[in-house]
Amino acid sequence: MLGFVPPLPQQPGRPPSSGHMIVCGDDALGRRLAVELRFIYGERVTLLLPPGRDANSPETPLTQRGRAAALFGRMSAAMNRAGNGNGATGGSGDTNAGVEAVRIMEAPEPSDDVLEEAGIDRAAALALVYDDDERNIRAALTARRLNPRLRLVIRLYNRKLGQHLEELLDQAAAVAMPGIGPALLDASTTVLSDADTAAPALAATALTGSSKIIQAEGLLLRAAERPPPRPGEHADPGLCTLALLSSTTNDPAGAEGSDSSGDEAPQLLPDERAVADATGRGTVVLEAISRADPARPATRMGGRGAPLAQIFSRRLRWSALGFALAALALVIASLLTTEDTALHSAYLTVLDLLGMNDPAEGASPARQIIQILSGIAGLLLLPLLIAAVLEAFGTLRTASSLRRPPRGLGGHVVLLGLGKIGTRVLVRLRELDIPVVVVEEDPEARGIPLARSLHVPTVIGDVTQEGVLEAAKIYRARALLALTSIDTTNLEAALYARSVKPDLRVALRLYDDEFATAVYRTLRTAHPQALTRSRSVSHLAAPSFAVAMMGRQILGAVPVERKVMLFAALEVAGHPQLEGHTVEQAFRAGAWRVLAIDATPPADRNPDLAALPPFDPEGDTAPPPSGLVWDLHPGYVLRAQDRVVIAATRRGLAELLRRQRSAVPGR
Repeated sequence: MLGFVPPLPQQPGRPPSSGHMIVCGDDALGRRLAVELRFIYGERVTLLLPPGRDANSPETPLTQRGRAAALFGRMSAAMNRAGNGNGATGGSGDTNAGVEAVRIMEAPEPSDDVLEEAGIDRAAALALVYDDDERNIRAALTARRLNPRLRLVIRLYNRKLGQHLEELLDQAAAVAMPGIGPALLDASTTVLSDADTAAPALAATALTGSSKIIQAEGLLLRAAERPPPRPGEHADPGLCTLALLSSTTNDPAGAEGSDSSGDEAPQLLPDERAVADATGRGTVVLEAISRADPARPATRMGGRGAPLAQIFSRRLRWSALGFALAALALVIASLLTTEDTALHSAYLTVLDLLGMNDPAEGASPARQIIQILSGIAGLLLLPLLIAAVLEAFGTLRTASSLRRPPRGLGGHVVLLGLGKIGTRVLVRLRELDIPVVVVEEDPEARGIPLARSLHVPTVIGDVTQEGVLEAAKIYRARALLALTSIDTTNLEAALYARSVKPDLRVALRLYDDEFATAVYRTLRTAHPQALTRSRSVSHLAAPSFAVAMMGRQILGAVPVERKVMLFAALEVAGHPQLEGHTVEQAFRAGAWRVLAIDATPPADRNPDLAALPPFDPEGDTAPPPSGLVWDLHPGYVLRAQDRVVIAATRRGLAELLRRQRSAVPGR
């Protein structure tokens, strides 16, 4: 499967020139990021890996260095094929001619000596993408001390800690470089999370016709996936067509194409002629632009009903209601058969129910009959009270335990794995109010406390064992998300789920593109009417980390089958493909499209377009207006002082950034 892997040249010593980029990591993201920087952006890259095998893939016989070499070999071969063929991108082969191969170093920790050997003092940027947050933080503090002008891109799962660390490192950069501009200071340290980047895309794969959300200056860009139109129907083009999918009216499943799929791959950013000719194809369109509200927390399954509904069962509540109605009937009967007041009749009835009243000797027969009936009803009160006490005690005892899938649950999503990625996907699904059942083998997994707090039904067990998926009600589910870190486990779960429910929608987390293609084609042949999707977390996250390494702001990444389309903010100045051209002229099919212009004066602009402008949603003041103009006239001429929001392919954005190499802060 790996094909021929050319031997990597040994490159001892320090890199001969400055301006290179260093990537430190211990899993797939580090290798993907090195590939992105080397083969897409044409940068000189030093990759620092720990010795030995990948801890996240112990079943793989290759070492970290071997897996990186295999990936670089496959990418180099693919680039050579694209360069020798008639690629639609027009010379989009290996544009790195003359750039040396990725320099691979092995070290257990990114210590001072190791970073100095990697050339930290002359590097333009450093990416710390270890799976351990603490290791990334230690290395970031060390790197900032060794080179205060270095651009840092850090992978952190903890959001709050990431915000504080970014402020601390930016402050250190500002002290080391007095007078640094706000734009360069904002780009000097970037903290990203691969889980946050990939979670929306992974959650969207569980929904038919789902939308992908990109946030820019308090506005939401909604990229909606439209299925192929039926015969006689016309697809809604939305505001603009962002991509043409491989799915067609006759083949709704499509080819799930990637960069190496050739004609079967989806077409990103097509022109009007391509859209007009692509009748009957699925599309991704820019559907709507709306104002973003502050993120609401994930909701609990079952809502926030009355406390009684959470403590006592439905059967007990119905029993209590029946007893109350019987007592009310006795009060009414006493009121009608005696001359007592309503209050006194109720008082006597309660005493009779509790067995506290004197016998009704000498009273009328009606009163005596009512007292006997009240005594009989009072006998039913004792077991009812005992059941209430036992249920309340059981509810309080199990309040901290995991909830089991309810008997009548259906139309839910079965989520496999509660690691970093699965936890973020769970939060995203609950924000969308989608019912979820979680399957996790490790009872001490990272996301178990979150599932407990959200009252999400959870099954503890090995998904490959018989009966585990049945316990998760897989036969009634709408979709399966297999997000464990082991490809074979995800595949086995998908195959077993399809044997139980052949039309189940399945999304798998798979790392290798060739393996994903083989899996997709096999499942498609076996179940042609069912939808199968595969996603790689590192493939989704690497473009965002690479753009941050180049000192640019990425607003979001939208997966289009197994390709990725990026949304970024760029200054027009220094980009000859944009400056002085109209919006229509600046559009390049298959590369980039200008979506919006920031009309805010340069001095008043917010450096971070992805941030939500601060305002009180419960107050009387309206949120601040956005400076982004979306309804652009095709004849508007882009000026040097403009800042634009663009949708671009990975190669298109790389071409824009290669024309204007981002300067290292302070150099």
